[in-house]
Amino acid sequence: THPGSIPGLGTSEENMVFFAFLFLRHKHKLQTHLYIIRSKMQNKKELEKTYWSIRKKFGQATKGYSMLEDGDKILIALSGGKDSLTMLKLLAEQSKVYKPKISIVAAHVTMTNIPYKADMEFLQKFCEENGTELHILESGFDASTDTRKSPCFLCSWNRRKALFTFAQENGCNKIALGHNMDDFIETMLMNITFQGAFSAMAPVMKMEKFPITIIRPLCLANENDVEKYAKGCDFPPQHKNCPYENDSNRKSMKELLKHLETLNPEARYNLWGSMSNIQSELLPPALKKQ
Repeated sequence: THPGSIPGLGTSEENMVFFAFLFLRHKHKLQTHLYIIRSKMQNKKELEKTYWSIRKKFGQATKGYSMLEDGDKILIALSGGKDSLTMLKLLAEQSKVYKPKISIVAAHVTMTNIPYKADMEFLQKFCEENGTELHILESGFDASTDTRKSPCFLCSWNRRKALFTFAQENGCNKIALGHNMDDFIETMLMNITFQGAFSAMAPVMKMEKFPITIIRPLCLANENDVEKYAKGCDFPPQHKNCPYENDSNRKSMKELLKHLETLNPEARYNLWGSMSNIQSELLPPALKKQ
């Protein structure tokens, strides 16, 4: 064996030529693997950045609107969509903080007359990973019993009723809903357009008929950020088979909001701000009854 050579492989020069040949032969594969590793690292950084952006908005909302108080037992309405999953993770983390000391429990409501399904196995696992107990509730409605109300209203009300009942029976004083900033603005646009009323939703709302307060911790979060985070976490999509989904005007309001943002990129923030900046002296008063 020559000095500096690997036994059975030849001289050191031959070894160098051999390894160079191997490198050139597999160069493309190595470059591909490096690209994948860099992409994963970049995606992880982007996901963390998006999460902390949502986390910041969550903190601003919960503190700015005094949503959380010592001793709160919060029922999380877990639909299985991107918003409720993100909200559960945030509240689960918040429950580990010493002050304010809160406890949480989650509930998923299934509607017997609407085939709108979530991945129940995933929801159970997700709740376990976040140290949260999950309860499955059942409700339903007959749209023919009250033609004055839209099916969407009846569905929403019956879901809420199931949540209110469970909350009272299990000592929960608050219910957390996953509405984001887009939901608030779209509701405002719908109410102005179809109801002739300047209203939306309240970040914190005490119920009159129930000893329960509704909170919406994602009210300052942009839907795009939540979507990006959900995609990065591989949250499974819901199976939307609602027979009434085309009867809602919310989709039109989403398109309107997007159009307004093409006119002014700050439109969403101006619309949000307008809800707490009512200049009544510059608005026409109600007409006096004749």
